[in-house]
Amino acid sequence: VVFVIVSSLTIVSPGDTKVVQFFGRYVGTIRKQGLLLTMPLTTKKKVSVKVHNFETNELKVNDLDGNPINIAAIVVWQVADTARAVYAVEEYEEFIKTQSEAALRHVATTHPYDEPGPGETSLRGGTDVVSAELAAEVAERVAIAGLEIVEVRISSLAYAPEIAQAMLQRQQAGAIIAARAQIVEGAV
Repeated sequence: VVFVIVSSLTIVSPGDTKVVQFFGRYVGTIRKQGLLLTMPLTTKKKVSVKVHNFETNELKVNDLDGNPINIAAIVVWQVADTARAVYAVEEYEEFIKTQSEAALRHVATTHPYDEPGPGETSLRGGTDVVSAELAAEVAERVAIAGLEIVEVRISSLAYAPEIAQAMLQRQQAGAIIAARAQIVEGAV
């Protein structure tokens, strides 16, 4: 009798939930906080519904123009559907990290690093647009796991070291040409 009573007691901390399973069948999720009495002989798995964040690894990808760049992003997320987070994927924390990196790779390859053409957005100049596109793509990829994306922001963006010097020279040459054009225009 004591074992049955003890197995039915559970403590739920603020910001946490408990996913309840009875002999392999999902029963429900306990969201109320405190010491609670539940169905006896159930297993309970703790799932945090607090807001989490992490930074992706710095990835080396080619931008739309084929230039190698290093890029990383910060992803802010939380669990929206506890049952899907526990049962739809093996490890939802690893799942969101992998899907975030895949989405970051995809979005980085669809935009140029700098100097966008007409109707294009660059990674460096259109950070708000790129961040919104990245957040939508990550949200679409992790919806199956019951996860919600709060925000995604690019945290690191630079040319890869092997071409950084050449790109710096290109930017300096462009600035010199623009300055000379302004001088000529002023003289005329």
